[in-house]
Amino acid sequence: MHYELFALAAALLWAIASLLSVLPAAHLGAFAFSRYRMACVTAMLGAASLVTGGFAGLSLAQLGWMALSGLIGIFVGDTALYACLNRLGPRRAGLLFACNALFTALLGLWLFDERLGGWRLLGGGLIFVGVLLAIAFGRKHSATLEQIRHPLWLGVALGLLAALCQSLGSLIAKPVMSAGVDPVAASCTRMAAALLAHLLLRASGAPFARARQAINLRVLGVVALNGFLAMTLGMTLILLALKHGEVSLVAILSATTPVMLLPLLWGYTRQRPLPSAWAGAALVVAGTALILGMKA
Repeated sequence: MHYELFALAAALLWAIASLLSVLPAAHLGAFAFSRYRMACVTAMLGAASLVTGGFAGLSLAQLGWMALSGLIGIFVGDTALYACLNRLGPRRAGLLFACNALFTALLGLWLFDERLGGWRLLGGGLIFVGVLLAIAFGRKHSATLEQIRHPLWLGVALGLLAALCQSLGSLIAKPVMSAGVDPVAASCTRMAAALLAHLLLRASGAPFARARQAINLRVLGVVALNGFLAMTLGMTLILLALKHGEVSLVAILSATTPVMLLPLLWGYTRQRPLPSAWAGAALVVAGTALILGMKA
């Protein structure tokens, strides 16, 4: 089974969902948007798991590990990423967050004794360099979006924390998924744990957790669609990929979202990406072809 295709499909879904997040995130604010989206996704995944009986295959210990994966990878990771975005802007934050692929690959080699060699190692390297090139040099600068809120070290630390948490969330989930559990029920467990943490944060009275404006049916519909694409389908596909394949390659392939976003942004904004972005995309395509077409 080409589990790599699951990771690539998830990356594409995340790219589409990122465009859909613009309206509701601006309307609700980052934390409220995440909270509503997680509530929608938890309901979707929970209903599907109850119908299929997926929870029956999860032991108490496995539920605990998946909940921990959700707390670290989704709740802490997303929170740190949003904070990094506010301090450094999307380009620098994206560059730092792309390090999650490198962290996951290195930790996967160490913890699970995975071995990347030959053409697949070269392909993974091309993808990682291509993503960094597309993010670092592939956007037209905006003074507003690129403005740094000091201290700089705090923004960098938050970006690296987000990348590390995303990596740790995948690594924690890997052994559970390799045991053959239902990916929909496993994904629901991760999402429910992150949602509970968000609800506790909102109950604490933290001002940044409040919604900027009251939600309406139109915004709720976009939030639900975004959650369905990014988390109900995207995260479940990632867990399927982890179930069947190496965590290091799954991380590298799923990090191609910024490159997949290039043609979508071109069509949406009518602004052609810079040549350096296309050069990065070419490296990603070449690396993906090596991974899919060759065996180490």
